[in-house]
Order: sequence, then C-alpha cells, then structure tokens
Amino acid sequence: MHPLESNESDESWIDVTVPIRNGMLHWPGNPEIVVTQTEHLRRGDEATVSCVSLGVHTGTHVDAPVHFIIDGAGVDSIRLDRLIGPARVLDLGEVDRIRQSEIEGREIRAGDRVLFKTRNSRYWNEKDFRSDYTCLVPESARWLAAQGVLTVGIDYLSIASMDSGPETHRALLSAGVCIIEGLDLSGVGPGLYDLICLPLRLEGLDGAPARVLLRKSRLADEQGTRGSRPNPPQRRL
Repeated sequence: MHPLESNESDESWIDVTVPIRNGMLHWPGNPEIVVTQTEHLRRGDEATVSCVSLGVHTGTHVDAPVHFIIDGAGVDSIRLDRLIGPARVLDLGEVDRIRQSEIEGREIRAGDRVLFKTRNSRYWNEKDFRSDYTCLVPESARWLAAQGVLTVGIDYLSIASMDSGPETHRALLSAGVCIIEGLDLSGVGPGLYDLICLPLRLEGLDGAPARVLLRKSRLADEQGTRGSRPNPPQRRL
C-alpha cells in the first residue's frame, strides 16, 4: 500500500482502499481471492490478461440493503450522494466495541458521513482474520440511524460483530444508512475530509468492492477538527 506522491500536497487525495491481491485476507466462509493471468507477455502471448475471482464483500466494499433485507435495494441503486461529499473521520483509539457512549458526545448530526478509525486499521498487515476486531454494537447502530446520518464506515471487513451482524446491519440499512466496510484509515488522522467512494455497478447485488479516496477538507481550517488525536503523516496520491 504505497500511493504515489503528489506535488500538490494541500490538494492530495489519500487512498484508503485496501488493495485487492491474490490470497488476501477475507471474511471466514466467503470466497477466497484468486488472481491468475490467463495470458501473459512473458509466456509469449500478445497481451497480459488477468482473471480475478472474489466475493463482493472483499476488501474495501459497500454493503447494499439486499445484503440483509429481503427484496432490499441492490448496490447499483444506492444514491451516490451518500458516498460523495463531506465526511468526518473519528479516531476511537483502542475501544473493542463502539458503544453509544463512545459516539454520542461527538456532535454527530443528520446528513453526516462518519468514518470510524479504530485499532482495526493495523490489522490489514496480518495474514489471518481477526475475530476480535472493533465493531459497532446494535444499540449504536440504532442511535446513528436515529440521528439521520447518511453513511457509516469502518476499517475492517464488517461493521458488526460476528454474533450480531444481522441486527447491526439491519438497523442501519433499513434506515437508509449506507455502509462502507474494509477501509484502511491508518494513514489519516481525525477531522473533516472530502469523500469519494465508488462501488462497482453490479446489478442488483448485495455489495461491491469500492475505491475510496479522502482529501482534507478546506472547512477543517475554518471549523477545526472534531477528532480526538493529532494527525499522523498521511499517505497521498
């Protein structure tokens, strides 16, 4: 994960997408990620052509309502204004569960796009799946839905724990809250950002891999950041 440097440091987009690669970390029971070259220049072929086999909830991805709601909307029906616009990164440190007490004092309001940075972001360098990842509890999901947020994101393969996945997801998805999972926020600090998240346009499906970019918002200098920790060095495009 080494994004290229940009000469325009103040305007740089930061790639918070987990690269898709052969054999990468995946959710237990989901399809493994397999990358092969069906043709290759080094084998004398006219071109290099790759084949990628993966589940739609691989790496950085967006969940659709139909993932947990019968007859819910597919990922291609999600309104893009949920995924493009101002967003706020909240650094929650070492918490193991995101409870309502962790977030209710952080000025979360209707129309917000909120990305939770947790200890999860450092797990992307590990080979094996971590079942003790930080997650959002159902009570917090219901609270966020009641606040009218547009989008919630987190830095591991699921926003919910392994034992309360349906309840947490349904609380958000049934309220029209978009879910972004699998972010790598290790290179960004808390504060205000511009967000671009574009899932693949997979017709009617329950999710899709996405490319997600953040750029420090100009509003940050005027309003100040509302996170809890200073910004670490940022990886930039």
